[in-house]
Amino acid sequence: MLSKGRLVPNFFSAPYADVRVVGIPRALLFHRYGALWTTFFEALGRTVVVSEPTTRDTVAAGTALSTDESCLASKIFLGHVDELRECCDAVFVPCYDNEGARRAFCTKFQAAPDVVANTFCDPPVRVLSCSVNETADKQDARQAFLSLAMKLGAMPKQAKHAWKAAVRAQQEAEKAACARTKATFDAVRRAEEAGEAPLTILLAAHPYLTYDPSIGGTIAEMLRNLGANVVMACENDRKKTLAASFDFSETMPWIVNREIIGAITLLHDAVDGIVLVSAFPCGPDSMTDDAIVRCIQGKPILNLTVDAQSGTAGLETRVESFVDILRYQKRGGYIHGEA
Repeated sequence: MLSKGRLVPNFFSAPYADVRVVGIPRALLFHRYGALWTTFFEALGRTVVVSEPTTRDTVAAGTALSTDESCLASKIFLGHVDELRECCDAVFVPCYDNEGARRAFCTKFQAAPDVVANTFCDPPVRVLSCSVNETADKQDARQAFLSLAMKLGAMPKQAKHAWKAAVRAQQEAEKAACARTKATFDAVRRAEEAGEAPLTILLAAHPYLTYDPSIGGTIAEMLRNLGANVVMACENDRKKTLAASFDFSETMPWIVNREIIGAITLLHDAVDGIVLVSAFPCGPDSMTDDAIVRCIQGKPILNLTVDAQSGTAGLETRVESFVDILRYQKRGGYIHGEA
């Protein structure tokens, strides 16, 4: 209803006013926007429950609920939803389509609300959602979340306050990530000044792979245990990495893949090697990873594809071999592939 030109929530415009506990799966875009989401709902007076980090049981549950064609990340996502359905009033599953032209998300993020609603239909899971689509609906994240706040029964002032708090939290989280990258390179520089030859490796993967302990977290731990300094592609300034990606391709549609490629471009000369990780059978990665391996020259790249059946033994062997090669090359054993 309208009051003095402002939209005021009522019974019909606030269908989620009774939702007091919001569940958020620790998967997919949570690893990109987790700070924004949790702060937003908490600022609206809701209790937020985030699922626990991924375990073997999470992967098994998600795999059992998924179709065979689903990528590993999507299977893990459903495993996290399954964990939450008994401990919240509604599960937050947003629909992220794009953040503008050439800044699209994978279709799994667009379909996520429908997939969850149809997978968990007996008994049904209540899905709390919003849609971000800047090219078709002209609805950016701010508009989408303000609309969601109204559906939760918030007044306009409260909704705007919650959004501002969420943006601040997200900015601080991104600054902290960039600070970790800077700290790593500062440590490398100090070691070099002391006459050492530290090995620095860029872990290039989607955030939901990089931060998931069952995927990227395992690989990062392997690298560190072998004495390498690990830099995450997703822990760099997003605006800079996105801008840099257009030097690589003008037409690539996916924003996260653009940021990965941009980080590789910007950090190419500052690292000794690149570990490129993908979840089988990711569609965007199947194209962009091939382009990276073919077109990024002068730096060794280890391309790893992980699925629900992957064990750690094979990964350890490949990672150890890659690190050995990088160390040998750093000592002068290889020059541009020549012994």
